[in-house]
Parts: sequence; C-alpha cells; structure tokens
Amino acid sequence: MPETPEIIFKRRGHPESFTIEHYLATDGYDGLRKAVTEMQPSEVIDLIKGSGLRGRGGAGFATGMKWSFIPKDSPKPRYVVANCDEGEPGAYHDREMMETDPHALLEGLAIASYAIGGKKAFIYCRGEFILAQERLERAIRDAYNRGFIGENIFDTDFSCDIVLHRGAGGYICGEETALLESLEGYRGMPRSRPPFPAVEGLYASPTVVNNTQTLMNVGPIVKNGIEWFRQWGSEKSPGTAVVSVSGAVNNPHNFEVPMGTTVRECIEIAGGVDPRGMKAFCPGGSSTPMLIEEHLDAGMDYESMVAAGSVLGATAIIVIPKTACIVRTVWRWMKFYEHESCGKCTPCREGTYWLASVLERIEAGEGTERDLHTLHNVSENMAGKTLCALADFAAGPVLSSLKYFLEEYEQHVELGGCPLRPEHAVVAATS
Repeated sequence: MPETPEIIFKRRGHPESFTIEHYLATDGYDGLRKAVTEMQPSEVIDLIKGSGLRGRGGAGFATGMKWSFIPKDSPKPRYVVANCDEGEPGAYHDREMMETDPHALLEGLAIASYAIGGKKAFIYCRGEFILAQERLERAIRDAYNRGFIGENIFDTDFSCDIVLHRGAGGYICGEETALLESLEGYRGMPRSRPPFPAVEGLYASPTVVNNTQTLMNVGPIVKNGIEWFRQWGSEKSPGTAVVSVSGAVNNPHNFEVPMGTTVRECIEIAGGVDPRGMKAFCPGGSSTPMLIEEHLDAGMDYESMVAAGSVLGATAIIVIPKTACIVRTVWRWMKFYEHESCGKCTPCREGTYWLASVLERIEAGEGTERDLHTLHNVSENMAGKTLCALADFAAGPVLSSLKYFLEEYEQHVELGGCPLRPEHAVVAATS
C-alpha cells in the first residue's frame, strides 16, 4: 500500500480546518507570501511548469503552460477563474476540499493571479454546495480582513479581489467556456474555439480557468519547490490525486494517493469490493469508458489510463457490482447526459436522445439485433464532433459496455428483457 501523502488533505480531520487561524498555524499563505515578495511573476510560472502540475479537472493539461499562454502585451484586464462546478456522477472530492480547506483555494487563486498579472479572480461554485459556499464566504471575508487578498498584499504593489459566484446546477458549466458564459450571465453553452480563453475568455479578456484541486496544489508547490512535489507520482504525472471511490465497495470515500497508484490499491483503501462482487469499473466517473477486472492494476495517472483503454477523468472510481445490469446502468447514465446536453451541437443533442431511447427499448425487452448496431453507430458519430466533450462522455460508456458486455446486450434481445430478472435468470444461465 502506498504511503499516504498530505498535500490537498493536509488539514482534513481537524474540526477547525476551514478557519483562517488553523490555516495560518499550518503554513497557510506562506506560498503566497513567497511568490509576491521573493519572486517575479515569470518565475512563478516557470516554477509551476517545472513541477509538472497538470490540470486535475480531467484534461490533464500542463498548468504552467496554460498560464504562460496569457498574452503579456494585452491591454485588457486578466482573470483567473476557479472551476468548482463539480458535477461528474461519482465525483465528490472537490466539494470536500472546499468544505475542509477553503483558504488553500484562495491562496492558489491569488498566486495564479499574481503570475499572470491579474487583479480579480472568481470562484464558480456549484449551487448545491451550500456548506462549501458558506465556508468560502467566511474564508474570503477573513482573508480580506487579514490582508491576504485585497489591496497591496504583503505591502507590495500586488492587489487581488476574489468573487464567489454560485452556479445553477448545470453539468455543462463544468466545461470552461460554458462556465465563462454562465459567469457573464448568459445560458451555459460552450463557445467555438479559437479564440481560446487565454486570449478571449471572461468578458473577452485573457483568462485562466483552473480546477479546484489544481489551484489547491499551487500554494504548497511554491512554498516547498519542484523536487518536493515530484517525489510523488511519475515523470509525466507527478504529484498526488484525490480519488473518490463509490459503488460496490465497503467504505466509499475520498482519499489522496500518489499519481499512478493502481485501481486495485485504491479499491483496497476503500475497504475492498463488497459482497456483491465487481463486474466492471469506471476510473474517472460515469463519463469514462468502463474497464474490467483485468485492468485493476492500471495506474491512476493520465498515461496508464489511456493505455488501458479509458481516461483518468475526474479520478472517481465507480465499482459496478455483479448484480447490476449493464444495460440498465448505461441507460440511466444516458438519461443524465441527455438531460444535461445544452443542445447547441446536433450530434450531442440528437445522439444522447437516441442512445437513451434505444437503451430504454432494449432494457424494456423490445430491443432488436439492429439496435445494437445503432448504439455503436450513433456513438461513433458523436465522439469528437462537438464543441465540448459531453458527446464523448456519453459515447464512452456505451462503446465500452458493448465491447466488454456484448453478450449481456444480446441476452436482453434474445430473452425479451434483462437476464437478471428472476423470470429470465435460469434461461440466461443455461444459454
């Protein structure tokens, strides 16, 4: 079992972890102090580049590289936006991070703002996260009162304001350009790119959008340095990851592990598979292609997951029990993606509808052999053909379930319903 590091969850477990008093007592704002009093903005960017920190929102893009794309000669204001709109089914770690350690997010935002020359930052928080919002509001107020945000931070020329914005619960707003549309007061829908947010983002100005966990790594990296951060993980995926584990496990919860920790080890940390057994798992939430038992030793890092045939996604392992019907499971996910599609792109708007409809028909016992081909063809015609990745998110579980559990789909067609139903179970077991 890997040694459990403490970066993101350093303060979790203390009853006052969310207070500024506890934060300051545990090296809080030391990274910000070092950045603004000892380093030039370009040096901060180079430090984050050297650390190898990658975006923890799922895409895994190099954070320092993303910051460096902000044009240095733009006369427009520059913004940093924290994407705290966690909505991936199976992922519930960002919420806990904000509830237990909100000042770490504020510190990361302030350092990022300093690095790109910004003076205003925004936290886009999912509307349902009431406790997280309450603690963020308190943290922002206390940070202003102590001078960690606001005017002339640490008696320097650097000033930074932070604004908390509440989202309205749209899954699509987890996509950075849809989030920016929503933040501006419009309906959350992805933008065409180019221009990219680094050039024209919030209010048509240069903008960096980073995930909650990404920003919470920034303060400790600046304080402790590159080698300290790189002691965990791999060369291409350094650091740690906070993993949510749910489904057929004995102790579902969030925990922090070095990047590259295997899925098997993560499930063991979560108490192991429960008595229902494991049929399959999704490594990064319901939007990631499902894998099976032979992939349990794949590492929870970007490269290993791609090699296994999936993606790291939101680092949220969902263990699907043997007692679950794969067709019904994927159908319920497709109903979610159908509902959450913003409708802007035809392949996604129509594709999610047809996937959900065909899966419902198969589960109801009215499916045909042709429906299986339809599922495959519709999924193939969605992936990679839209402005954002929601269509890919919907197609992935369908295609992977057809790859690994085609027989279960065929049994639905042959038996006129789910083979796990009592009236079909005996026939399915002997067919």
